[in-house]
Amino acid sequence: MNHQNEPAQLRFLEETANQLRQNGFTVEPIEDHHLPVSIEKGRLCRISGKGSVLYRQENVDNIRAQDALQTVIDTVKMTSEYMAILETAPRLKASGLDGDYRVLADFGDAVLAGHPTERGVQFVTWEWDFDREGVHHGHYFQDDYDAAKRDFATRSGLVQKGALFEPEQLAEIYRALAFVREQNESLSFGRDRELAELMEQVSGLLPTDALRQRDAPERGTMTMK
Repeated sequence: MNHQNEPAQLRFLEETANQLRQNGFTVEPIEDHHLPVSIEKGRLCRISGKGSVLYRQENVDNIRAQDALQTVIDTVKMTSEYMAILETAPRLKASGLDGDYRVLADFGDAVLAGHPTERGVQFVTWEWDFDREGVHHGHYFQDDYDAAKRDFATRSGLVQKGALFEPEQLAEIYRALAFVREQNESLSFGRDRELAELMEQVSGLLPTDALRQRDAPERGTMTMK
């Protein structure tokens, strides 16, 4: 995130702090335009006002810390995206609509808006009235930007609803592919590589910890504070 002014960088860091707290991380006060982030064993990394994630190699020397760091990186990337848009987004003007709603995307009959609040940015999609003077049938997503984008994509007609998979569905597809590779001894080398590439593609669409959530009680999870 390459904001040119300090207030925008601070707003980005404050929003990122809100997102990380909700994911169980401990965030310390912003200092010198950097946000320190910690997990149960101490300092994990720092996030700069321009969106860089800075860390020491010794702080990510195990798989749990590495997964936590990837979650931070994913959160920073997502937050950078919508905060950069919000900086210049116009107010949503619709009859009967009160509050500060900013247009993040507008296509066809649908609009995606961001609503800055003291608890962080909230998201909502609406359908325009036939005269585009008002909106109706709001779908509210609190702070789930990815879910709001998926909803906008289908409501606007940019993507057919059946073409999108929920994270839980993608995780099941990943597990099914892994099962086939493990159990089917007749797979050729070429076919195995094709399935491995599919698994990599699917995993790239998933949140960092999505593949562990179902098995968390058995495998154990990292407790973040």
